Amino acid sequence: MRLTARSEYGLLALIDLGVRFGEGPVSAREVAQRQCIPPKFLEQLLAAMRKAGLVSASRGAHGGFTLTRDPSEISVLEVVEALEGPLAPTSCDGGHLCGRSGACAAASVWSRATEALRNVFTTTSVGDLCSRQAAFDSAVTGTTREEV
Repeated sequence: MRLTARSEYGLLALIDLGVRFGEGPVSAREVAQRQCIPPKFLEQLLAAMRKAGLVSASRGAHGGFTLTRDPSEISVLEVVEALEGPLAPTSCDGGHLCGRSGACAAASVWSRATEALRNVFTTTSVGDLCSRQAAFDSAVTGTTREEV
């Protein structure tokens, strides 16, 4: 189980798209600027998320990226697995890499930690995070997105 900048930046990008869900395509350049994500890296992330069916792309002057579903229907687990691969126990999983099959006291800790992480990621949607982000933005600016 490895979470990298791919997951962090990918989730930020989807929150950005989710906050603007229903407003039409959003350019990768705008997302990169707002979220401080290196543009080339964001392009790679969006390509992976497009392949996973989380975003769609449209070309042209008013093109960009949109979520393929309502943000409340996309779990954080889907985002992480689209960018990192399946969420699985660490390399210390009781035997596959170290040869201590069934005889490793640490294996149960890693297994429980992976299951707890899976639970949090499964029960948290991009929509939940979009709502939280909108509240943060409102507190900072004193306005809502509708007032802008």
